[in-house]
Amino acid sequence: MTQDIRLAFAHPAERAIATADDRPRDRISLRDHVVEVEIGAFQAERGTTQRICFNVVVEVRQASEPLDDDVDRILSYDRVTEAIAHELAAERVNLLETLAERVAERILLDPQAMRAFVRIEKLDRGPGALGVEIVRTRRDLPRELHLVGDDDRPHPAIVYLSNAAIASPRLAGWLDQLEAAGRPAILCVGVPELPAPRTRARLAQRRIDLLAIEQNAWVLAGRDARCVVVESRTELDWAMKHGQISVWAPSKIVLDAAASPEAEPGDAVALAAWLGQQMDAAELLFIGETPPDGSGLPVRRVPEAAERL
Repeated sequence: MTQDIRLAFAHPAERAIATADDRPRDRISLRDHVVEVEIGAFQAERGTTQRICFNVVVEVRQASEPLDDDVDRILSYDRVTEAIAHELAAERVNLLETLAERVAERILLDPQAMRAFVRIEKLDRGPGALGVEIVRTRRDLPRELHLVGDDDRPHPAIVYLSNAAIASPRLAGWLDQLEAAGRPAILCVGVPELPAPRTRARLAQRRIDLLAIEQNAWVLAGRDARCVVVESRTELDWAMKHGQISVWAPSKIVLDAAASPEAEPGDAVALAAWLGQQMDAAELLFIGETPPDGSGLPVRRVPEAAERL
């Protein structure tokens, strides 16, 4: 029992050795890698950063050919730190468990990696370190999990609809044209014309403004059954893959973004342009609204009276 307890709190390298099978494995490790990020499920953890510490051990397949002192023939330490940096930059997460799972999966996508031990601890949430540790093998990877190359990613059309465009009798025809174009489409809307509540608390007002946009998204969904309201990047990716027209509900992606948009939530036009940048959109299409400047993406404006997009 004493040995079990000691190993429970030992460095992942010791746990890897203690749980190894008869097959010899090489290991690489990352110790006490501390980064400062915004993370956490509690409201008190939003809008502030805290230190988290990573300890990672990766068991790797032995090289079948001589290394010849060539860094390209090994799973390098940089692959581990890059996996951490990539997942921290992808979006804000609430749970250490989620972050650990994503880091382990990204590491195990390397063909040399066989088993990964990932321990993550929060250093500023109490008198001690609060953390989680997981162990994953290549067999644990979901079958459909893979890293999509930049050339393979869908490049959607981001289509902003003014309130007049949402109410327009031409809406169904525009959707027909978007479907016929064969390119994934993500629809964005602004705030409804009804007055929204106002508060002096900035964070509270931010949520109120985002929720107002989401109310309008549901108004659009009620106008045509092809418009499906989605809130997460995972849902957007699935919708693009399966040819579904999405209506963006912005709260989750905006609030969970590793780098929050500079635009205020009430500036829905600028938020649509920001989403286009995040999704590497092929085009920003504004129906009945003036496009913003400086998006860096191809932009078109279509009058509300136009029959053709």
